[in-house]
Amino acid sequence: MNKRQLGRSGIEVSPLGMGCWAIGGPWRFLDAQAGWGEVDDAESIRAIHAALDNGINLVDTAANYGTGHSERILAQALAGRRDQVVIATKFGFNVDEAARRVSRYARPEDVISNVRAECEASLRRLNTDVIDLYQLHVWDYPLEHAVELREALEALVREGKIRAYGWSTDSVEAARLFAEGEHCAAIQHDLNVVKDAPDMLALCAQMNLASVNRSPLARGALTGKYSKATTFDENDVRRDQWSMDTFFAPALEHLDALRDILTSGGRTLAQGALAWIWARSELTVPIPGIRTVAQAKENAGAMRLGPLTGNQMREIDALVGAGVSG
Repeated sequence: MNKRQLGRSGIEVSPLGMGCWAIGGPWRFLDAQAGWGEVDDAESIRAIHAALDNGINLVDTAANYGTGHSERILAQALAGRRDQVVIATKFGFNVDEAARRVSRYARPEDVISNVRAECEASLRRLNTDVIDLYQLHVWDYPLEHAVELREALEALVREGKIRAYGWSTDSVEAARLFAEGEHCAAIQHDLNVVKDAPDMLALCAQMNLASVNRSPLARGALTGKYSKATTFDENDVRRDQWSMDTFFAPALEHLDALRDILTSGGRTLAQGALAWIWARSELTVPIPGIRTVAQAKENAGAMRLGPLTGNQMREIDALVGAGVSG
């Protein structure tokens, strides 16, 4: 598959990115576990190298992930290879690295007043001079403050600290407001076979934005590795009820019916789930979480197989009941 434009930024990215949430290790958002369990940093670095060696050039992380640990591991892995990579990271929360705990700022205005300091902190952890895509991580940030925050991001672009910015949100209204900024290039939102986002995809097409897709494998539920009886460790975010209700329940309900289509052409289930996203829109860039070499190679292999066909997309619509794909 050919590279894609990161929205209006002119930055070229591979059709597939690497999500780096899982390599951050355990951390807490307020009092809730928000990591994906224990990690092997050496294997994380090998996985990043495998992703790059197999054609992935976009890495997506956040200050939140492991309270900076994910960014630091990326910096180690990208030493000597920074020019081969498009780095996306996120901001907007109060990150306590020592306590490995993330909290909300007391006031929405605090996000604006701290954005420069947060950017500088991420630049240091990533050991880079510029962040290619800087994304607001506060999915429900008040719209009445978003324009001022957008202007603060435009100032960071002018100063050469960031190349483009975006918002990680599932709110079309919020995305539309940010997209009015000259250097807004992408919206990160949920998208997978059992959780479509037609209105957000339509907005991205209208405003020339990249659709960066989190949870493209439904937090692993679309890989075929888990069942309704699966339980996760206490320090794994997938243990929470929201994750089960939003991703695992619908994915496991439909997976058997979708299996033959998703595994067509020699694909694995994960590769088929990514192929569905690419067929859904030419603006999509899924970012499945990767923390092992095997995952990097399997996910990257999906790019060689390409998107599903229009007929296959219509078959999936009929099976899932979405009626909107393709």
